[in-house]
Amino acid sequence: MLEQVGSLVGSPWIYAVVALSVLLDVFLPVLPSGVLVITAATAAAAGSATDVPDILALTLCAATASVLGDLVAYRLAWRGGDRLDRAISRSRRLTTAQERLGAALARGGGALVVLARFAPAGRSVVSLGAGAARRRARDFLPWSALAGLTWAVYSVALGYFGAHWLGASWLATAVSVAALFAAGAGAAYVVRREPRAS
Repeated sequence: MLEQVGSLVGSPWIYAVVALSVLLDVFLPVLPSGVLVITAATAAAAGSATDVPDILALTLCAATASVLGDLVAYRLAWRGGDRLDRAISRSRRLTTAQERLGAALARGGGALVVLARFAPAGRSVVSLGAGAARRRARDFLPWSALAGLTWAVYSVALGYFGAHWLGASWLATAVSVAALFAAGAGAAYVVRREPRAS
């Protein structure tokens, strides 16, 4: 499988697949976009030194798709605010998450946006919540851009350095994916605790 992914790394198709997966996982958090980015970076690391620019292109592709996905979700939630508000009000957890997000963004706590990018479904809650609460774009989008870039750099670095340290194998990919999931679990824990601390 790594050989097949590796053959795609040099072609535009891997970037299209990564971009589509990352863009859509704001709406479908079950999409394995992080796993795909790590696997592509692991395969790229197995190539020659001339493949290193592909790592940069992969990082920029994933970061750009992340920000565009956040922006689309934010704008859709902004326009469908009343319907989304009714849907959110049916869930106590979503209502609480939206209130915490609003309070954090209002006091400049954009670090929550960055942390939520790593937490499972955190990106969805933050992007849709910011739009539904009609938070100003200038309060949300710079943090979304930082979150997307941070996540993309971390994911690509996991795959790339994992392959260099452990070889371009399934073991390297599995260890890198485990590190991504550990970061997500840590981010989810911090996001849940953060509002109580403030």
